[in-house]
Amino acid sequence: MSAAIRASNLTKRYRSGASELVIFEGLNLDVASGEKLALVGESGAGKSTLLHLLGGLDKPSGGAVLYGQVDITQLSGDALSDFRNRELGFVWQIHSLLAEFTAVENVMMPLLIRGASREDAGPVALARLEEVGLRNRAEHRAGELSGGEQQRVALARALAGDPKVLLADEPTGSLDYKTGEWIMDLLDDIHRSRALTSIHVTHNLSFARRANRVIRLERGHLAESYPSAAASNPLEVEGGGAEGRNHV
Repeated sequence: MSAAIRASNLTKRYRSGASELVIFEGLNLDVASGEKLALVGESGAGKSTLLHLLGGLDKPSGGAVLYGQVDITQLSGDALSDFRNRELGFVWQIHSLLAEFTAVENVMMPLLIRGASREDAGPVALARLEEVGLRNRAEHRAGELSGGEQQRVALARALAGDPKVLLADEPTGSLDYKTGEWIMDLLDDIHRSRALTSIHVTHNLSFARRANRVIRLERGHLAESYPSAAASNPLEVEGGGAEGRNHV
């Protein structure tokens, strides 16, 4: 399969006073169209930073992020915002719903931002809520929903614009085990039914093993990838053979 996403020589550094903190340098990563990739690693390894760069939410210090032939690191602010709105869906550990709005109004937001009318956005938002099993909660405000329901509304919002790519950062991290498993099943179903390309940052090993590939970010390098079915523990690098690797 062709690469839907390609990170080339990706580098991220932060200035801290007179010193410079290097998160990673020269990373190369190809994600195939239709692939589900799990990105794992210890806290502070830079997983969320990498996801933000891949999603155009942060600028790298060097390198390129390509979606097909489009290098999003070269897009202007407005063009990048439009690209994210139309091509990408985001799901976070904290759902960030607008408490004063109903579920359907929250799901409508990405469409309203791109200029759709409420009359056009409403039916689409209701269809997305139906897709995540919450059509009957459409008129409930965010604070009236359970944690799992709020995360499903956030997922419906991520799907509102029919994205090709879904980026998720610890989407079950704030949920209890049973609800987290339900959300994982839902993400699996939506990935397949929509033929999405998905990247999930997770500490949940059960969730990681559902992916086509499991990749570890360790000390600024991408460690060896693992077929999910064979990964007894994707947080372990067998024999240290992946040390220093930065291309997968």
